[in-house]
Amino acid sequence: MRGGKRFFGWSVAWAAFALAVFAWGIGFYGPPVFLQTLHSSRGWSISEISAAITFQFLLSALLIAYLPEIHRKFGIAGTSFGGALLMAAGLVGWSSAWQPWQLFVAAIPSAAGWATTSGAALNSIVARWFQRDRPKAMGLAFNGASVGGVLFVPLWLFLIDRFGFQIAALSVAIVTVSAVALLSARYFNSTPASLGLAPDNDPATAAVAKPAPRLSRSEIVRTPRFLTLSVGFALALFAQIGLLSHLIVRLTPDVGIASAGLLVSLATICAMLGRTLAGRWIGDHDRRIGAAVNIAVQIIGVLLLIFGNGGMLLTLGCILFGLGIGNLVSLPPLIAQQEFEREDVVTVVAVIVAINQAVFAFAPALVGALRDATSDYLLPFGIIACIQLLAATTVLVGRGKATS
Repeated sequence: MRGGKRFFGWSVAWAAFALAVFAWGIGFYGPPVFLQTLHSSRGWSISEISAAITFQFLLSALLIAYLPEIHRKFGIAGTSFGGALLMAAGLVGWSSAWQPWQLFVAAIPSAAGWATTSGAALNSIVARWFQRDRPKAMGLAFNGASVGGVLFVPLWLFLIDRFGFQIAALSVAIVTVSAVALLSARYFNSTPASLGLAPDNDPATAAVAKPAPRLSRSEIVRTPRFLTLSVGFALALFAQIGLLSHLIVRLTPDVGIASAGLLVSLATICAMLGRTLAGRWIGDHDRRIGAAVNIAVQIIGVLLLIFGNGGMLLTLGCILFGLGIGNLVSLPPLIAQQEFEREDVVTVVAVIVAINQAVFAFAPALVGALRDATSDYLLPFGIIACIQLLAATTVLVGRGKATS
């Protein structure tokens, strides 16, 4: 606070939190529920529906790479509201499809909605309000992603079971558009300058700074610090998404379906705790070391999920793996903030998120193929642990390149 008045940037961060609840609840945690619903109600194969989900993530990856240009043309508020409308259209399309090919049509607006409301979008919303306190603000905003998983998975299951997929999708679509319209008009339409403020609520005169040089995308992607950051987190997220998409199936034989669902929720809750702790600790510390430690904790969790055969060990595995879930999404923007000029950070983050998503889109299918080939998760989860080790090593290698 300055002059006894609450800094409006924190209200914007909370609004970004709310946007993340809807974005992840629909665009990330929704598709696995839709897969099961469409498979059981329409009789379509898992592979057909999964292909549409993969198409959605791949198309959104392309759009995310150009999100900075979209924001410059339509503004953050207009882009966020447009994204909500597209998410709503995609939901109606998924629920109304009566032929598998129609899912690919529905995936087009779904992809655009996800691209304009998820990770790179949250970074753009928060970044213009915070510099020094960005780790805390980003942690707050991205915690909405975890809350989206905790709230929306059971909500989807309840609504679909009680009212059917079409009514459930239409109801969620209406609420989402209404909520994001309010958030966009009240919080995303303002800038610090428009309110006579500066980032972090510093005196307004502190906002005047020498313009930083702006690199092109081709220049950014050739820098060693970008390559180690992008490759490291793409590998880490590939491993994370691959395991998450099969976690219930892995746990069910040991603890039963109900307890498996609770353990996945526990992992999601731990993601919020881990992200909050990281946001408070990271400050001026070396963020690449923090990322490597985060991945190392997850590796221990994966090993427990591989070799654990009792409720206690599997619970501990979910806790340790869960503590790192959220940070793999929120850390890349924070590392980019430390290593790139301020004017380049938004573009760097958008390209990283796009690459990450293009890579992890294939993880569920590949892990599933390995599981079917070997009849258990020993080999696929073992490969996941090895990929995580490679990811941590790659991120650390980039420490020497951060200022090059």
